[in-house]
Amino acid sequence: MKVLKVLAMTAALSASGLVMADSRVINSWNSFETNQLIPTGVRAEVGTTGYGGALLWTANPYVGLALGYNGGDISWRDDVSVNGTKYDMDMKNNNTYLNAEIRPWGASQNMWTQGLYMAAGVAYLDNDYDLAKRIGNGNTLSIDGKNYQLTTAGREGGVRGQMNYDNKIAPYVGLGFAPKFTKNWGAFTEIGAYYTGNPDVNLTQYNLSPVVGNPTSAQDAVDREAHKIENQNKYAWMPVAKVGVSYHW
Repeated sequence: MKVLKVLAMTAALSASGLVMADSRVINSWNSFETNQLIPTGVRAEVGTTGYGGALLWTANPYVGLALGYNGGDISWRDDVSVNGTKYDMDMKNNNTYLNAEIRPWGASQNMWTQGLYMAAGVAYLDNDYDLAKRIGNGNTLSIDGKNYQLTTAGREGGVRGQMNYDNKIAPYVGLGFAPKFTKNWGAFTEIGAYYTGNPDVNLTQYNLSPVVGNPTSAQDAVDREAHKIENQNKYAWMPVAKVGVSYHW
């Protein structure tokens, strides 16, 4: 009988010990999950995709995450070049992105080496792009390798249109450098590209006529340039360059 009582007490103590151990594991796991969800920093940024900021998470010295947004209107001169024709681009940006940042030397004590990282992720791009090229009196405009002049002198002439991407979800790759100058403050710069696929392009000429010896109408030349933008591989990538400052806690 005493043996049975000892066995019963041992089983009860073991069961209670397992319950206590399980509860400690569960509490530790809950604490880990909660801590991992709290951002470890923020950054402000500006670049080719607009201006905005990001929340930063640090999983370990080698891996981090950035969840950010870029918006606003940005204008670029001579941004899209097709056969020598350089179009100005007005961008209305509305981008949300999530990137993993891999730091091969994240545990290094050297500030400059530690700050190097590779970025890979995905973004939702909901942007509008306006293209334009204008000329005035006495000037000519090269379109698809041929020259055009004003049809009516004294009035502006040129090409205008829109460019849109069907793929709103775009993968991203990039390289960055984000050194920390103090315990809390740092800076960063990053270059990369989104793979968007070729855009749909609609271009229209106005007040342009071919110069003497040019048999191609201005609209035919414009249509050919739009076709090239829609089909050449180099226009399937959207380049990205941005800089900013970061704060870590």
